Amino acid sequence: MKVLKVKDVHWIRSDKQILSHVNWEVNAKEHWAIIGLNGSGKTSLLKMITGYEWPSRGTIQVLGHPYGQCDIREVRKSIGWVSSALREEFYPSDSALDVVVSGKYASIGLWETVESSDRERAFEELAKFGCSHLAAERYGTLSQGEKQKVLLARALMSDPKLLILDEPCFGLDIRARENVLSVINRIGSSANAPTLLYVTHHVEEIQPIFTHALLMEEGQVVASGPKRTVLTGDYLSGTFGLNIQVDWLDDRPWIRSVNSVE
Repeated sequence: MKVLKVKDVHWIRSDKQILSHVNWEVNAKEHWAIIGLNGSGKTSLLKMITGYEWPSRGTIQVLGHPYGQCDIREVRKSIGWVSSALREEFYPSDSALDVVVSGKYASIGLWETVESSDRERAFEELAKFGCSHLAAERYGTLSQGEKQKVLLARALMSDPKLLILDEPCFGLDIRARENVLSVINRIGSSANAPTLLYVTHHVEEIQPIFTHALLMEEGQVVASGPKRTVLTGDYLSGTFGLNIQVDWLDDRPWIRSVNSVE
């Protein structure tokens, strides 16, 4: 099954070329890391995939639905989204459980009658991440790492087929980061796991569960494919503008900057 197909996508905004000649395909059973510097076009590409922005040229197909020929609102119901920006959008007084339940409705806050079965399901999702003890806690009192785990549980409430993780570890200390990464690895390893798209500019965050990588620079694709063919010193040096060496440890890449590229 073709989860995602992006064909010759261009995006021009305010006379500025944001994306150019972007081609990318994601198949079922693949988990992708999307890597690039700030401003490389990573988030812009995600906005195209979720239908919140429209390409100036090119076509996008998500979960078998060609954009422009389908109801994008229905497609979005099969897409989960977790980002550092989303972390502070929820009401501080809401309980962690209510935040998770809201994932079923893709809403900020609860505006509909909630069935007891939904709360039971939300509690189960929290328990998967070792967070059931947080269910009654106010969201605003949680640590950044706890908030991110709650948002991951929220994203799974709708049983997404595609889960987009946009810099979910931004602002986390090393312990919180590793805890969240462990949770993400567990999600990707689970039976009937959604396809994961993980956006970062920190290569060391790429967990063993990720099978492929997409490198972006200035709105264009530098390389895409199996992670060990893409996450090389040559490709990363060109992408980051540094002389980079890559070491692999337990199927996880770690990079070192030797010196700047002349």
